Amino acid sequence: MRATRPRIITIATILLVIAGLASVLTVVLRAARDGGGEVSARPGAGAQQVDLAREVADYTSRFGPGQGYRPPRRADRTAIAEGVGLLLDGHREKAEQVLSSHDFTVRTLFDRVSEHRYAEVADRADAAVTPRGWGRIYVDLDHPARWSVQVPHPVADHGTEQLGVRVLRDSPGGVMVLAGAHRKAGRGDSADVAHRRDTVFYAVCAELVRRGVPGVQLHGMAASSAPGYDVVASTGAGSAGRADGRRLADALRTDGFQVCRAWVRSCPLEGQQNVEGQAADTANVPFLHVEFAPEARAGGAPAARSVTAVSEVTRRWARAAVTT
Repeated sequence: MRATRPRIITIATILLVIAGLASVLTVVLRAARDGGGEVSARPGAGAQQVDLAREVADYTSRFGPGQGYRPPRRADRTAIAEGVGLLLDGHREKAEQVLSSHDFTVRTLFDRVSEHRYAEVADRADAAVTPRGWGRIYVDLDHPARWSVQVPHPVADHGTEQLGVRVLRDSPGGVMVLAGAHRKAGRGDSADVAHRRDTVFYAVCAELVRRGVPGVQLHGMAASSAPGYDVVASTGAGSAGRADGRRLADALRTDGFQVCRAWVRSCPLEGQQNVEGQAADTANVPFLHVEFAPEARAGGAPAARSVTAVSEVTRRWARAAVTT
């Protein structure tokens, strides 16, 4: 017994060291996969564990035409965009103060699927009988903000909100800007945030543009809108995202989609009147406007291929921000 005990202790010690090295290697590999930056493997203090896709689905399930939208005042739009900017700069306490004064909250979520932490900027009025419909913003807390995915027509463009979540999860440094109402919720086109500058959605996207953050905006089209095509890819009003648009279109084609490239030929739904795209064009910031046919966004393998293609661009944006 005396002769074998040291050997048993030695073997146990070696196994513990190997396990520790494996744990470290896992974290390092995940960081390399994500393009650098800190990776959170645990929820951390104050983080609520959620499935982000379910959170968004529960939120958008209340959306419908003719209900749940009230146009914001200029002061509201300005303050909420300012609060998001403070959050991006790491000034959480100041951000919460500014946002709280306009009835917005900030909470930290730990997404069990991606194992990343996100700050959720949400309207307190979301749970009210008559919500204001000003939307939500999700910010990756484990990496600096490097790109945005924008969802202007959740529910109305069925499935785009879930595409947005999957794109956010798939690349580091993302900010998801999610509209807070059906596009036909308000009077006239007041809730159509892709074509109105007097919305919280536009104000937040403009703040991101001011910081030079590129963005991809996800839309849904009817199958009859672009016969023969599964996706319409465009750079909106500008051309700063032309190279990124080519990469996206190539990735979509590789994944089996027929793509109408708006910079090559005339396509329907090119998004030239999209106001977020116009703001990006003015600042010479890359912007992509992408219209997906129903099958390409409704779920299953086709939606997964759509996300993979978009992530070809967002991951490049994340890497470019690291090296510049």
